Amino acid sequence: MALPKRVKLVEVGPRDGLQNEQQMVPAAIKIELIERLAGAGLSTIEATSFVSPRWVPQMADNAEVLRAVLASPLHGAQVSYPVLTPNLKGFDAAVEAGAQEVAIFGAASEAFSQKNINCSIAESLKRFAAVVDAASALDIRVRGYVSCVVACPYEGAVDPQRAAWVARQLVDMGCYEVSLGDTIGAGTPASVKRMIEACAVVVPIKRLAGHYHDTYGMAIANIYASLEMGMAVFDSSIAGLGGCPYAPGASGNVATEDVVYLLNGLAIESGVDLDKLVAAGQFISRHLGRAPASKAARALLSRQRVA
Repeated sequence: MALPKRVKLVEVGPRDGLQNEQQMVPAAIKIELIERLAGAGLSTIEATSFVSPRWVPQMADNAEVLRAVLASPLHGAQVSYPVLTPNLKGFDAAVEAGAQEVAIFGAASEAFSQKNINCSIAESLKRFAAVVDAASALDIRVRGYVSCVVACPYEGAVDPQRAAWVARQLVDMGCYEVSLGDTIGAGTPASVKRMIEACAVVVPIKRLAGHYHDTYGMAIANIYASLEMGMAVFDSSIAGLGGCPYAPGASGNVATEDVVYLLNGLAIESGVDLDKLVAAGQFISRHLGRAPASKAARALLSRQRVA
């Protein structure tokens, strides 16, 4: 199969990336980061999460952040800012803050579902159905996520058919797209291809996205394998921010800079300016007091210093 000519990137750094940071990141920094990402050409930026601040204190400023970015001149036809809403309470709060797109987060592993959201997969789907119904009544788009589509930190390898079944349930309830997450980054091109093959039987490939963590350094290879399967939507995180509190040892999402570098090398359009992207990653990394995890960003910044 020929590689896609254009790929959409869903930037998850401001939410999935920052939610696990131990040091609190001020709302003003989050807002500037999102604005820099939009200025770099990213058209979909997951802005925040409407979850209990008791469980995720880093996202306690969710309404402030969302209202600020929705007021940006870039918002509208150019950029969308989905937010995570795991239940109706979170959905209602997101709507009050002006949300126009939301996301729900399921799992292909029973053990992970229990650890992550304290309920079974079946129970989680019932909760999500209520959110999707409420969103549909307000013409708000819903994106679905499936965690642990390749492997689980508690159960080990995950049957691709289980990932496919959950993905199909999310589409059937009304999600316009489903992101397939290798939450602990254990996937390889072979296992990722098997998972996508199973999912594509029950959900059109154009409605599937890849969400790969880089724990074993396989994320870029897995994206290339997914491109070969016809996938054209990928989640990524600026500077490689992220991790998973329920997946011990799991490193961050694949760095957006590395994905754009790959796409540029393959002559695949993304609409993203790599130099502006690297600057955005440098901005948030400086605030966090560490270097970007992105290998492409480090190389480009090093070359700038030499020049």
